[in-house]
Amino acid sequence: MNGKRILLIIGGGIAAFKSCELVRLLRKQGASVRCVVTASGQKFVTPMSLAALSEDKVYTDLFDLKDEAEMGHIQLSRQADLVVVAPATADLMARMAAGIADDLATTLLLATDKPVLCAPAMNVRMWQHPATQRNIATLRGDGITVLEPDEGPMACGEFGPGRLPEPEAIAAAIAVHLSTPTHPLSGKHIIVTAGPTHEPIDPVRVIANRSSGKQGFAIAAALAEAGAKVTLIAGPVSLPTPTGVTRIDVETARQMEAEVTNALPADAAIMVAAVADWRVDEAPAKLKKEAGPPALNWQKNPDILAGLCTAPNRPKLVIGFAAETETAVEHATAKRLRKGCDWIVANDVSIDKMGGEQNRVHLITDAGTESWDRMDKTAIARALAQRIADALA
Repeated sequence: MNGKRILLIIGGGIAAFKSCELVRLLRKQGASVRCVVTASGQKFVTPMSLAALSEDKVYTDLFDLKDEAEMGHIQLSRQADLVVVAPATADLMARMAAGIADDLATTLLLATDKPVLCAPAMNVRMWQHPATQRNIATLRGDGITVLEPDEGPMACGEFGPGRLPEPEAIAAAIAVHLSTPTHPLSGKHIIVTAGPTHEPIDPVRVIANRSSGKQGFAIAAALAEAGAKVTLIAGPVSLPTPTGVTRIDVETARQMEAEVTNALPADAAIMVAAVADWRVDEAPAKLKKEAGPPALNWQKNPDILAGLCTAPNRPKLVIGFAAETETAVEHATAKRLRKGCDWIVANDVSIDKMGGEQNRVHLITDAGTESWDRMDKTAIARALAQRIADALA
């Protein structure tokens, strides 16, 4: 990112305070940052703070005669390598989608000929509202990159998708955007599996692995942002479907195997799902505890990853995941060779909290092992999407 010029537009909302950390990270990575703050944004972060962090003038007013004489909003909009809107509020994105230019921020966005990246931040209901989703679809159709928001507790007290991604994740997305074509995976079809599988014991009990599905869903979102056609085959999870992703819900390992086969051919497959290794014959009625421990007839489930690696229409790139509780790299290395996949991503779940927002992974390939720094799952997903784009180029 060294030497790149970024125009950062800061919208209103409590998440605006994270823009200061984003400026610091971008400057640390060698980028120059010029900030534009909306009137609402100035209620949460001051131009003086941003000027100190960016070491540059901060712009706030479309009708500032001195600014227009020295720079002009047209020139300001075109001197950057990338325009970033963070936080991008529901109101700001609605005005962008409608082509409204009634303040400095929206005028710059309408006048720029440079790529634009938005990091949304809003209440969960606002994010899920059909009007917001229509606006996002319009922006993406216009070639604007709209990141998926994080999910979690919000300042308003509600919980769900709509949180501004962490500054590290936004910085990682910016770095990917500046180092590659806007949609490096355009024309590629990629299969992603995510979440657990549930193997029924009886109508109310199941055998399952622990999995939130968050990493797999983040990878599907990152691949879609990079232009891929993504088929997401998801076990039983309650996560929202990433924008631009085709989702197929399954319950059991055999159902997941069938849907993976049906989704072929594909250019790549990323097998993130925590598939149950075993199943039993399902009892037709609830097993009563008064009858004592039941005798279960255990059967081995299909090995979806190994089967895909030997399929006649095997994708060019097959990536497995390995959640281990000890010597993660060693076990994952052996698993890669045993399954026949091209890459495998390992993480030690005895260290990382299952279902947490961050992860520390090891990418194992023929070239060796890369141990990545701990980061948000969204940032991991975007970094992996970039590596996949490079491999499929």
